[in-house]
Amino acid sequence: MRRNLLLLTFLLIVSGIKAQKVDSIYFHLYTDSLKKGQHNYINVDGKLSNGRWLPLTAKEIKFSCSSAMFQGNELIIPADFKEEKVTVKAALKANPSIVIERTIWIKTKPDGELPSIEEVMKPAEPKTKTKKRQ
Repeated sequence: MRRNLLLLTFLLIVSGIKAQKVDSIYFHLYTDSLKKGQHNYINVDGKLSNGRWLPLTAKEIKFSCSSAMFQGNELIIPADFKEEKVTVKAALKANPSIVIERTIWIKTKPDGELPSIEEVMKPAEPKTKTKKRQ
């Protein structure tokens, strides 16, 4: 009897979780521009009917871009890419009427130089204490 009650409770919980549907999708990008010659992760989150957020992958989202190629959630911008921006489109596979589109700029300035390991590992210089005036 107890086993049946546990099984019933489990099934109710699982069916309640599956009942939540994605109402809308949003881009939550980690950057304001994309880098050439790299795989740029395009983060899409779904807002569920209960208000919670769910990260979505290419299993749930159909990604497209007319000027670059997707592999999963990663948009690959070739190193010799000439355009200054791309338009990315994401559609929910379970409901293709839920679509978002965003224009994202391509980074044009080179990254700054990173500090060397020696510079990073160098111990901080001690701070000198100053005496208060009386």
